[in-house]
Amino acid sequence: MNYFHFNTSAKRYAKGRPYFHPLVIEKIVTFTACDRFEHGIDVGCGTGQSSRALRKIADNVTGTDVSEEMINFAPRTEGLQYVCCPAEELLVDDNAFDIMTLALVFHWLDREAFFREARRVLQPASWMIIYQNGFSGKMEGNPDYAEWNKERYVQKYPTPPRNTSPFNGEIADSYGFDLLEKENFSNQVEMFLEEWICYLSTQSNMIAAIESGRERAEEALEWLHNELDPIFTAEKEVFNFVGNITYLKMKA
Repeated sequence: MNYFHFNTSAKRYAKGRPYFHPLVIEKIVTFTACDRFEHGIDVGCGTGQSSRALRKIADNVTGTDVSEEMINFAPRTEGLQYVCCPAEELLVDDNAFDIMTLALVFHWLDREAFFREARRVLQPASWMIIYQNGFSGKMEGNPDYAEWNKERYVQKYPTPPRNTSPFNGEIADSYGFDLLEKENFSNQVEMFLEEWICYLSTQSNMIAAIESGRERAEEALEWLHNELDPIFTAEKEVFNFVGNITYLKMKA
């Protein structure tokens, strides 16, 4: 099941996902010592948040995603275009890009097929940046949320299977890339109750339940509201997120 091929889930995704990506762009500039690229490609762009962020440091950006529904919600601005295609079969020219980013998508990919395509579309010695960011399960200053997340939420909506196999320098080398650094980071997101419910509904575990027909969206959102309303003790609450960035460079 592709969790992002549905217009309803794409609409929630466009509305509910935190825009943390500029934080990663700043880190990319620091690590690469380069604040301007010519042609960037953002693989698995979803609703375009990551493409929009990459555009800040690339003159032209192509966002690609397998879901046309997600791309339909992506922003259209000068220097930013989108192509609907799988990461393993990129419908772009050879040797066309000097930087590639992947945000929140690497765990869904066929790695061997993807890296073969990456070598085809990237210029020699180009950058590939793979980054993740996700909710830690903790609300700032309220341990009751972590308990609820573990005992209620994850039990009702288990995480769907994904590729969690290790990725290290030896594996990167076998694909024709040098793994230069892995960096961890953290960030916080402040949201109203309804905003937080919308965010949770964009997670693949909830999308799987809703779009498979196991649960109606209205029922799932009502359950979240009834469960979380007592836990929210302030109008807005702060949630802790964690992320990581992998910096790779294609071998010349």
